[in-house]
Amino acid sequence: MAELIVRHLGLVDYQPTLEAMRQLTAERNADTPDQIWLLQHPPVFTQGQAGKAEHVLAAGEIPVIQVERGGQVTYHGPGQLVAYLMLDLRRLDLGVRELVTLMEQSLVELLAGYGIEAAPRADAPGVYVGAAKIASLGLRVRRGCSFHGLALNVDMDMEPFSRINPCGYSGLRMVQLSELLEQPVDISEVAHRLEKILRQRLTRA
Repeated sequence: MAELIVRHLGLVDYQPTLEAMRQLTAERNADTPDQIWLLQHPPVFTQGQAGKAEHVLAAGEIPVIQVERGGQVTYHGPGQLVAYLMLDLRRLDLGVRELVTLMEQSLVELLAGYGIEAAPRADAPGVYVGAAKIASLGLRVRRGCSFHGLALNVDMDMEPFSRINPCGYSGLRMVQLSELLEQPVDISEVAHRLEKILRQRLTRA
């Protein structure tokens, strides 16, 4: 496998991160190392390519940003772990569906490490604990390379999810790791666990 650079960026604004991700994807060539960025964002709603405005019920003071990933509206905020995967899928010989499955299974494995049984759903991308959604996925592929990625609710203020129909589903219950464990969770530890799992699964890909 080609070199994989993983960067832990902490809390970073959404728009400049989006621009940097776009720039890396636009400028990369066959020799550019793949990158995964693990980070958190200040409060922001992002609306996917097919996103419908009516799914934003009451954004209030939180900005809504239109982006080119798949999926509908979601929320990002401090205490949510975001992973952006900038991978050359041709070089990895991975299809988009295979990458989505790899991301979902990585999250299932990560949560199992905390004693939580989670699963993807065939009818709605993401990872669920029972009927509640704990992680959202949204990708874009350009010139055979992926960007955007996944968002895992770890230990955050969940109130803004009530201002939208998450991922376009009215009444979808969102859940987070700290709630399921009934204790605070160190997001940097979760990030390092996810890095290890993604590295292992991409090496096997």
